Amino acid sequence: MQSELAFSADDLALTRFTVSPMWEVITSFRLLASGTAHPVHRPWLEQVRPRVAAAGLDHGSLGRLITPSGHIPDFLTPPADDPAPDLATELAAVRATPADQVDADLDLLRRSGLHHPTLDDRLDGLCEEIQAYWDLALAPYWAKIRALLDADVFHRARQVAERGTGHLFNELHSTLSWDDNTLRLVRRQCVISRESAGPGLLLVPSAFAEHVYTWSRPPESPQLAYPARGTGTLWEHRPVARAEAIAAVLGRSRTLLLTELAAPASTTDLARRTGISAAGVSQHLTALRDAGMVSAHRAGRSVLYARTAIAESFLGTTA
Repeated sequence: MQSELAFSADDLALTRFTVSPMWEVITSFRLLASGTAHPVHRPWLEQVRPRVAAAGLDHGSLGRLITPSGHIPDFLTPPADDPAPDLATELAAVRATPADQVDADLDLLRRSGLHHPTLDDRLDGLCEEIQAYWDLALAPYWAKIRALLDADVFHRARQVAERGTGHLFNELHSTLSWDDNTLRLVRRQCVISRESAGPGLLLVPSAFAEHVYTWSRPPESPQLAYPARGTGTLWEHRPVARAEAIAAVLGRSRTLLLTELAAPASTTDLARRTGISAAGVSQHLTALRDAGMVSAHRAGRSVLYARTAIAESFLGTTA
């Protein structure tokens, strides 16, 4: 099966990128739901899967909407006007979905034979689940994920500037090809064409997508979510550059804690791994948090601390 999306000059002018938290919610939750030990995302899965199960999020409305395969309701990924909307903005758009659109999406799930929630609470309960999932599974890692997605967009924009849009589309994914002002998508379950889509195209890189996803709901621009480049290095623990120089500024204990936060961890975990007392770890983390270098995220009864984008850049781990 093949889809063909023709482009006019106006369509090319309306083609743009966005970094979407909701697309990361969907693709990461689908990966969790698959139950597999993914070779790239194994470190993330091993940390997140127990938290999500303990919170019961794998058996809620989100779990019934996002299954290991098959259709994903369009209302979960509303198009964004902002090139980098935050989750709150996207959840507000989800909540604002007209009831008839929600019903149509759920009817499509019903016809596919998949179980679905009734969503009698007008999407509020679902959005609360999405927020809870985000807090547990993605927020502590967002600095790393966002850096990867931003780097992908920068690379693609440079491709367009240096070699043109055709080169961009031909390099985006093996199932995509560009020829004669037409983007062709092979092996697609859902056919998309310019006649059934709005103008332009919204390109969405994803750290967790394993293939290309399409979204079409006229008169909005169609969306194409694709696997971001460089995902294979996302969970690698890179050495901290200039550690001695950084320790001279921050102190050895705080530099050590930041080094240990290559993956999110609790105060107890950090105390056990570093030999610093729990009280000392807490004191240092408070100072680092006040400086904008770590963030705190509740996971059940624990609080996970994570390095922020500021810390990642300062430590030289995002290069």
